Amino acid sequence: MSSVQSFAKEAHISYIQHLEEKETNTFEYCVTEHLRMSGMYWGLTGMDLMNEISKMNRDKILQFVRDSYHDEVGGFSGAPNHDPHILYTLSAVQLLVLLTDNIEEFLSLEQIEKIGSYIGSLQKEDGSFAGDQWGEVDTRFSYCALNCLALLGLLDTCSNYRGDKINNRKFINVEKAVQFVLSCQNFDGGFGVCPGAESHAGQIFTCIGALSIGKALDRIDQDTLSWWLCERQCDNGGLNGRPEKLADVCYSWWVLSALGMMDRIHWIDGGKLHDYICNCQDTEKGGISDKPNNMVDVFHTFFGIAGLSLLGYGEQYGLKTIDPTFALPVGALKKIGIETPYTLRFDY
Repeated sequence: MSSVQSFAKEAHISYIQHLEEKETNTFEYCVTEHLRMSGMYWGLTGMDLMNEISKMNRDKILQFVRDSYHDEVGGFSGAPNHDPHILYTLSAVQLLVLLTDNIEEFLSLEQIEKIGSYIGSLQKEDGSFAGDQWGEVDTRFSYCALNCLALLGLLDTCSNYRGDKINNRKFINVEKAVQFVLSCQNFDGGFGVCPGAESHAGQIFTCIGALSIGKALDRIDQDTLSWWLCERQCDNGGLNGRPEKLADVCYSWWVLSALGMMDRIHWIDGGKLHDYICNCQDTEKGGISDKPNNMVDVFHTFFGIAGLSLLGYGEQYGLKTIDPTFALPVGALKKIGIETPYTLRFDY
């Protein structure tokens, strides 16, 4: 690999900031409009990690979130006039955690409960979750459900549970949710989208995250899973999502966050991963790509920055610490009463 580039923080700030100015009548915008809510989450969280969230248009983002809320069911869509989905409901709630001092400044308690009911309506008898009214099941949705309820204070396994305000109402069956996730673990220690599906690093993050929120990480073989995750590191220092695949910057988050929840980030070569991430930057225009010399995008930019934070480069690069379970800066979680239990260790 070529000489390592330094982290181009100012370029990345400018890149994310200028995404707000993109034309809305382009083909690129039209074909990605349905996931705009998640795009805003990636960009805003990246800016917050770089201590520059104040440079984003707070009022414009909050109005977008408001316009994407479906009061009749309680969910959020990826953009106004699209159908609600659990993925975008989580992204919307994460944006509210980042942008408000108290979610109740934006949502009434009745609306918060309605979101809880929407999520509860998506849980199936076996404990799994559908993503929307059409019924597709995926372990990603289990993570979204538990994370979203926790951030809203609607999950009694979390320290910020607002039980006194909602008559101790339970919106989902947490034990069934945990059992479904556990049923998706494979012989190699990994997890897939459903029982019997191939192990994949992205699904492992969602499953370990769901188990972490559900206080059930002690119910898996963490050593076997951690070794599988460590084997995702390629010769160039980057991480892949499954065997025989190329490295991709996004796995700097999917793999590291899962290892972080199990206190095993120090099992990989963090220095080599740092170099891989930095060599995927556009140091002039900003942004991070999946692989060196490819086109940058906000998805990989966020996950690259988050990976560097997890690797412990926060002080060196002026980055906040990100929580590996909730995928939000630790400070934002403290604001809503969630204390992060992780002490990340590094041996490089």
